[in-house]
Amino acid sequence: MTISISSMLQSVSPSASIIISAALMLTAGFFMTRLTKLAKLPNVTAYILAGILLGPNCFSMVPRNIIDGMGFLADIALAFIAFGTGEFFRLDTLKKNGMKVVLITVAEALTASLAVFVLTFYILRLPLPFSIVLAALASATAPASTMMTIRQTGSKGDFVDTLLQVVALDDVVGLIAYSTAISVAVSSMTGEAINIMSIVKPLLINIGIMILGGLFGVLLKLMLPERRTTDNRLIVSIALLFAFCGVCAALDVSPLLGCMSMGTVYMNMSDDDRLFKQLNYFSPPILLLFFVRSGLNFRLEMLTDMESAISGIPLLLIGVLYFIVRILGKYAGAWLGCFAVKKDRLVRDYLGLALVPQAGVAIGLAALGARTLGGQTGAALETIILASSVLYELIGPACAKLSLYLSHSYSRDIEEAAPLEQSETEGRSEVELLIERIRMIQQEIPAHAVKEDEDEKAFTEAAEQFSVFQNARWHVRGRRR
Repeated sequence: MTISISSMLQSVSPSASIIISAALMLTAGFFMTRLTKLAKLPNVTAYILAGILLGPNCFSMVPRNIIDGMGFLADIALAFIAFGTGEFFRLDTLKKNGMKVVLITVAEALTASLAVFVLTFYILRLPLPFSIVLAALASATAPASTMMTIRQTGSKGDFVDTLLQVVALDDVVGLIAYSTAISVAVSSMTGEAINIMSIVKPLLINIGIMILGGLFGVLLKLMLPERRTTDNRLIVSIALLFAFCGVCAALDVSPLLGCMSMGTVYMNMSDDDRLFKQLNYFSPPILLLFFVRSGLNFRLEMLTDMESAISGIPLLLIGVLYFIVRILGKYAGAWLGCFAVKKDRLVRDYLGLALVPQAGVAIGLAALGARTLGGQTGAALETIILASSVLYELIGPACAKLSLYLSHSYSRDIEEAAPLEQSETEGRSEVELLIERIRMIQQEIPAHAVKEDEDEKAFTEAAEQFSVFQNARWHVRGRRR
């Protein structure tokens, strides 16, 4: 059956082959989430596993020419991710929180990167381009597992507030680290001497891209006045995101920091978070295709094949050491950052546990890095990140829940969850007190049984407004006739 599908896709027209392959990827990704949901695993894991099953490691249902031709998905997916990051980069929030969260974030992200770089370049003696890019990727964190666990446990307090703020800024540091690292790596591969200019030049390029992205953000604000219909807001924003990615591709530079700058400028100029919610609800199929394609590119045999080894060291060993050292670096960096800003002991001791997961941004950056570095080095980089990301997503929720429990951010004790004043307990029976505490807890729980989430609501409202607009147009045309 799988052989016939693969043969059929290679024998039909190119357009039919692409459409059917995309349908297979979307369908496989969806059905795999039904299985991983039972194991309480994030969707990213399901998408990667679906790609592995469809790819050359298992059923070979998607032709290689289709896989190679979908490389642009990495740019588009990361454009959405980076633009969405700008929503959390509000100047008023940064002023309110001061520099404490920024220092903690920089400490945990760069300590993890430094630890991985020391391991790969100085201990394992791996090539500089591979070492520096892998080290930069170590800084990124996937917030989905942590956010899901916080919602499930109803956790709150200083630990949760600090964690959410660090997670919001973490990918910003990761994007900057990657953009600098990939430029240094390319300079090293082209034979240029590593000097101060090899570091300053990529920084200046990234600053220029951020300025250009900021200008696109201003343009986006000007093109989205309040009278603009919500469907056209979505069209204009996607058109400008694609245009910016195209400009960056023509200049052969990464669009990540520019897209982040574009989102940041737009958010601070307009204070309009509904556009971000619309994009968040629009982007899942695109992100699904991207992650499934990452699974299609995953070359399982490279982990143990000595021909794929780097400097004589198997990728499996490099991946295991990367997996362990990154966790240690995240924990140590978070501890040092919290200690430097005098955070509470519970925050200091357990924040690093909640920063273990790694998926979306790291996988996207690895795909870009693999394309930039090319050859065996690029393939090895993507293989290690994909393999480790699956492991991180397996243990991430457990680590996040453990950190929330140890930091006393949530409790199973109903008396702690719903405390009553002494005056409220006097003269009342245990049953009455229990009923009162249950009532207090119910009031704090948001009603969500049949309510759409904000992303879906924003997207649905856009569709409804478009429908009303179209009906009005047809009504006017009918009257004229």
